[in-house]
Amino acid sequence: MQLYNTATRRKEEFTPLSDNHVRMYVCGITAYDYCHIGHARSAVVFDVLVRQLRHLGLTVTFVRNFTDIDDKIINRANELGEDPARLAERFIHAFYEDMDRLNILRADLEPKATEHIQEMFSVTQELIAKGHAYATPSGDVYFRVRSFAGYGKLSGRSLDDLQAGARVAPGEEKEDPLDFALWKAAKPGEPFWESPWGPGRPGWHLECSAMSDKHLGLPLDIHGGGQDLIFPHHENEIAQSEAATGKELARFWVHNGFVQVNAEKMSKSLGNFSTIRDILADYLPETLRFFLLTKHYRSPVDFTPENMEEAEKNLRRIYSAKADMAAAVGGTKWSKTPLPAELTAELAAAEADWAKAMDDDLNTAAALGHVFTLVRLAGRVAEDKALRKAEAARDLWTRCLKDLDEWGTVLGLFAADPAAFLADLKAVRAKRKGIDPAKVEELLAARQEARKAKDFARSDALRDELLAMGVEVKDTPTGPAWDVA
Repeated sequence: MQLYNTATRRKEEFTPLSDNHVRMYVCGITAYDYCHIGHARSAVVFDVLVRQLRHLGLTVTFVRNFTDIDDKIINRANELGEDPARLAERFIHAFYEDMDRLNILRADLEPKATEHIQEMFSVTQELIAKGHAYATPSGDVYFRVRSFAGYGKLSGRSLDDLQAGARVAPGEEKEDPLDFALWKAAKPGEPFWESPWGPGRPGWHLECSAMSDKHLGLPLDIHGGGQDLIFPHHENEIAQSEAATGKELARFWVHNGFVQVNAEKMSKSLGNFSTIRDILADYLPETLRFFLLTKHYRSPVDFTPENMEEAEKNLRRIYSAKADMAAAVGGTKWSKTPLPAELTAELAAAEADWAKAMDDDLNTAAALGHVFTLVRLAGRVAEDKALRKAEAARDLWTRCLKDLDEWGTVLGLFAADPAAFLADLKAVRAKRKGIDPAKVEELLAARQEARKAKDFARSDALRDELLAMGVEVKDTPTGPAWDVA
């Protein structure tokens, strides 16, 4: 498998350092608010990476942390008049609710910053002893950035470039404006822990250095997160960890791209900020997950109503194909008509191409293209009167269904009962478009009565009325079926 390594800026063959055991650490949320679509993208990307590694036969120990003490948590708690620890727990619970809906597997270990204060003391004391950090008279502890020769190697930033915009804020006791906090002296009314430097709390960057080493050991095989974490968070993690231990922090650095909204950066200030809960009020969870996998994980993905509706249409097509194939393979009286060799060759090529796409830096966009190769192939066989009752056709559909189950397990998709999923999809699309299903059924019944009475003018008028509502009608042997146009 090839993975793009942010540290080397190229794709490299990935193999674990120790046998077949992958040790992977991904930075989790700061628990002060509901998760947004950017959190969803990172969670889906690394969920699929874990699934793919396990699909390849590797053992994965996946650690994802929770930041449960931070300036943002304290400030939000003060706004709401809530205890910071209780607020963090509330939003961690909300995180699980959102991620469960998106079919995100739980990490093997999910440590919290506040559970690792002693480990952070140890890292800080080691850095002070080695001259990489210093305590100030007020009780803050800072990392000496210039003491670490490799600073900037992940992000590609030079100390001169960083120095140009760096300033020491009033009241700070830094030796150098580039230095960053390992430990922050407590302010009045803030949560604090007693430390060798006085009461205080950890800096944001320190927790991941302490937890990754404790739970996985260094070097990590994979360290991941969003592109926004490359600098300063991951750069500072490298400096802390490598200066303290003398070991490489991670062999592969994997970062997912940003989510845009209507081609603009998502931000609260622009008013285009969407939480997962906002989105799932209008769309099925699987639609959001599918949409997030339609672009390569390192590329930006543009969240728009049009792109979400396209994801819905594609999922409807896949689930409809699954339903049709499942119904077809349950038939009887199969003929011995052979399939043309090019059809089985096309299926074999799609299976090989799927594996190549997933092994090529987790290219889910290309992999989904091969899903539709299967769907088209199955449809072509079903439409051929000479083939659709052949044992060979049944075997091809059975193989396609097996592939879709296997691929869906890696992608976290296509696992729902097709009939139930299609019904749910129709209901959520109707709700979003303001279509009343009861009114649709009423008009369909009236149209059926008109057809029975051979009042075709009335029947056509009712069909036009349904179309104007945004409803498609399909006449089947068992009666009319409708869907949202």
